[in-house]
Amino acid sequence: MAFSMGGGAEDEDDAAPMSEINVTPFVDVMLVLLIIFMVAAPMMTSGVPVDLPRSAAPRAASPSPPVVLTVTRDGAVHIAEERIEESALAERLAALKEGNPDLVVHVRGDRAVAYGEVLRIMGRVTAAGIPRVSLIAEAEPSAAGVR
Repeated sequence: MAFSMGGGAEDEDDAAPMSEINVTPFVDVMLVLLIIFMVAAPMMTSGVPVDLPRSAAPRAASPSPPVVLTVTRDGAVHIAEERIEESALAERLAALKEGNPDLVVHVRGDRAVAYGEVLRIMGRVTAAGIPRVSLIAEAEPSAAGVR
């Protein structure tokens, strides 16, 4: 079965090929990529895996992106995803502060780590000259949702 634009034999000889772009496959591929990135993006921001405690306190907003310091279950300290020795922590944070005087540090401590250990790490952060230190916790499930 053939498709013709005109109505005669003379039109078939000089018929030009269609020059339209079929956009449907392009849109399909873009939607699939969008879904893949929407699913993968939260997985890439988690950093070092720790079991955070829960808190009902509201989230605090910070003006600049914070440095995330993680204390894992075994007591190891990480800046972002890079493991760092505790003795080198103060000088590393001081170096980060040189480029950003309003540096904010968020401390993520595993639930199994003793409270005193997390406070000792926070003390090292303030000793490095960074007064804005915050703890990160998971949000508690709402009371209406728990029965």
